[in-house]
Amino acid sequence: MMSPKHVSYGNADDKMKALNKKFRRTGISNGLLSGLTYGIYSTLVMVASGYDPLVSAAGILAAPFICSGLNDLFAGIFLLFFNAKKGRLKEMRRTLKTKPGKLLVLGFLLGGPIANGAYLIGLALAGVYAIPISATCALFGALFAWVFLKQRPTARVIVGMVICVVGAIVINWTKPEGAENFTLGIIFALVAAVCWGLEGVLSSFGGAMIDTDVAVNMRELISGLVVLVLIVPAVGAFPLLGETFLAMKPIYWLIISGLSAAVSFLTWYKANSTVGTAIGMSLNVTYAFWGVLFCVLFLNQPLTTTIVVGSIVIVAGAILVTMNPLDLLKKESE
Repeated sequence: MMSPKHVSYGNADDKMKALNKKFRRTGISNGLLSGLTYGIYSTLVMVASGYDPLVSAAGILAAPFICSGLNDLFAGIFLLFFNAKKGRLKEMRRTLKTKPGKLLVLGFLLGGPIANGAYLIGLALAGVYAIPISATCALFGALFAWVFLKQRPTARVIVGMVICVVGAIVINWTKPEGAENFTLGIIFALVAAVCWGLEGVLSSFGGAMIDTDVAVNMRELISGLVVLVLIVPAVGAFPLLGETFLAMKPIYWLIISGLSAAVSFLTWYKANSTVGTAIGMSLNVTYAFWGVLFCVLFLNQPLTTTIVVGSIVIVAGAILVTMNPLDLLKKESE
């Protein structure tokens, strides 16, 4: 017969296992939600850029950077209210004074103004094809971790990298009709992927001691302000910014896209903190699937064999780079 002590331990172990499973399910749900909402964000920004004066703007830089700056600013404002409600505003000021905080700011500049601007230029020039190309950020993150963090890739990671490259080649195999600057758009999408990979490495240096909700808020605010205050005037797009506010229709869509981006980054960071960065990133890159699907369904983007096959291959490769899919099954069955 079991003693009361053994029964107590048994119940405690069962409760702990149940709690761990719930904790893991929550993390996976957050990761999937981050991918879904980033796909929504990508689609909404393309909707906003389809309205005047953005759609008829001269040059390839003005409209994408205005969309990037306004989207990030609106996302930062949403997150500012969120953190104010949680009483974290003082934490934001304190973070900026620390060395990890300053390192994160460098990552924010790479992943925000540069990467997000390049991503939206890629969307403007190459359309939906830019979305899965940008998902190769997992590949570049692994490469930079190898170079700067001395994290030597395993055979699985190398295979995943090769798969990502193959997927990118498949997507670029057939140029869509009417896309004169298609290749340039793909190059910009790759620039975004490289910068997001660098941001991931810098975040691993500086983010361990900083609240993720605060870090995300700082990222979006800094990105939005830098783009609107420095980059937009530098590319001669300040008059276009005023015209965009007067038109209002694109502003409405960018406010919604900003909310989607805010939710995406919040849930992504929460997924990283509960199930680990590897699984969190793997779940987040599913935005390539959602972004392509929504653009095809709602924006009448052409659905071709190359983009379907290439998107699936890149997402599979990105997942393989960041984690062993068998580990997910093993842990779920424990």
